[in-house]
Amino acid sequence: MAKALDRVHDAAKRGAHVVCLPELFQTQYFCQREDHALFDLAEPIPGPATEKLSLVAKQNNVVLVASLFEKRAPGLYHNTAAIFDSDGALRGIYRKMHIPDDPLYYEKFYFTPGDLGYRALDTQAGKIGTLVCWDQWYPEGARLTVLQGASILFYPTAIGWHPDEKAEFGVAQHDAWRTIQRAHAIANGVYVGVVNRVGFETGNIRGNSAPGKGLEFWGGSFLADPFGRMLAEGSHDKEEILQGEVDLKLIEDTRRNWPFLRDRRIDSYAPITSRMLDGK
Repeated sequence: MAKALDRVHDAAKRGAHVVCLPELFQTQYFCQREDHALFDLAEPIPGPATEKLSLVAKQNNVVLVASLFEKRAPGLYHNTAAIFDSDGALRGIYRKMHIPDDPLYYEKFYFTPGDLGYRALDTQAGKIGTLVCWDQWYPEGARLTVLQGASILFYPTAIGWHPDEKAEFGVAQHDAWRTIQRAHAIANGVYVGVVNRVGFETGNIRGNSAPGKGLEFWGGSFLADPFGRMLAEGSHDKEEILQGEVDLKLIEDTRRNWPFLRDRRIDSYAPITSRMLDGK
């Protein structure tokens, strides 16, 4: 937390108006193992973490997006993004909707799927939409957030390579991740900011690591404009403060020339709420 607060100060000094932190930034990625003791990492919202985050947002006059392990009630936990305005007010929260369950990403053990829906929240920097990591593969979440007026979608993220898979699949995995989120920017005519953690981790919490070879988080955070162009992109191997500029006029110009929202056939989309359309 102390490190994150320092980075918020640094970003503000560089001129940032909105700051987004990576997913579950306060610890190593603990979902590499299923451990009941790790539920003790969770906090209520509001709580001690949100007090510190609210203060740093106010002190630096920035809008702040922070990913937290939320304790909603005994036995009920969420992977939650909290959005603070530049006056320190908690504008709202978004609870991660899509929860993965893959080797070393055992999130279904910890997190209940969100029940607040997709949200675009008003801030001093405009309307901001926040989704979280696994949500980034789903065009429905991006579209429903943009339809509420979001001008930028933030994706706090923790994604990386399994060591045994990197040589064969690593390039393709990263390219797919980059491509799907640029596609959200293009299809919806918005900016997309992706904030990924970086570095090798074994899920070490309080001296205990997960079994196995760990995860190499691939970094590569980026900001894409409504045309899908990369305005800023981080490296794979070091921590960075990545900066880019959002031009609201470009959203209007892009949507005038690529009027995807205008030409949507909303009368034809009802079947999207079916799991499959094969009659089964």
